Amino acid sequence: MAGPEWRLSEGPIDYPTAIEEMELRVAAVRAGTLGEQVWLLEHPPLYTAGTSAKPSDLLGPSPFPVYKTGRGGQFTYHGPGQRVAYVMLDLKRRRPDVRCFVQGLEEWMILTLERFGVKAGRRDGRIGIWVPRNGSREDKIAAIGVRVRRWVTYHGVALNVAPDLNHFKGIVPCGIAEANFGVTSLHALGVPVKMAEVDAVLRETFGAVFEAEGAAMICQNPD
Repeated sequence: MAGPEWRLSEGPIDYPTAIEEMELRVAAVRAGTLGEQVWLLEHPPLYTAGTSAKPSDLLGPSPFPVYKTGRGGQFTYHGPGQRVAYVMLDLKRRRPDVRCFVQGLEEWMILTLERFGVKAGRRDGRIGIWVPRNGSREDKIAAIGVRVRRWVTYHGVALNVAPDLNHFKGIVPCGIAEANFGVTSLHALGVPVKMAEVDAVLRETFGAVFEAEGAAMICQNPD
């Protein structure tokens, strides 16, 4: 299967602009006039509220714009130093299984982090990808939130490369407030990788999950 087009935006992309462009691309993929796309970008500092977001998880007056969004999940932060990947795939051409697609996104993040020497994984009952720290503490390093319209996917993943982690303090990230759960990044873990290096690995590991022969096997054994 031919892979998707890869698009890279260098400067921060306004969130409403990104949503509008995604909507147009999803409609074109569904109509068959354009192919699939993975869009790599950064946003200026902002919070997004997914379809399950609770107003109480926005902790006081926000220093950043807050956008309601149609993706699944709760509140999350986007900003400079975070690699956002919007993934627009036609699941009818691949495998019409949303759960399998989400597992593929998780595996994509796990493989990418592994390439930088970071052991991360899924956790039952907690969305996203997590890194064990000292004792019982675990920190989230990648968020996942998707929407699917007539089997075409959009929204996607956000990998913390070097964002300002203090910006997460304005929300309860993804509704997880326990003291032993936090947020981290590659730089905070002592991996001073550049965004271009992350992008190169994302492209390589994406193919291993979504395009290689037998890639759908991930859905049979997600752990």
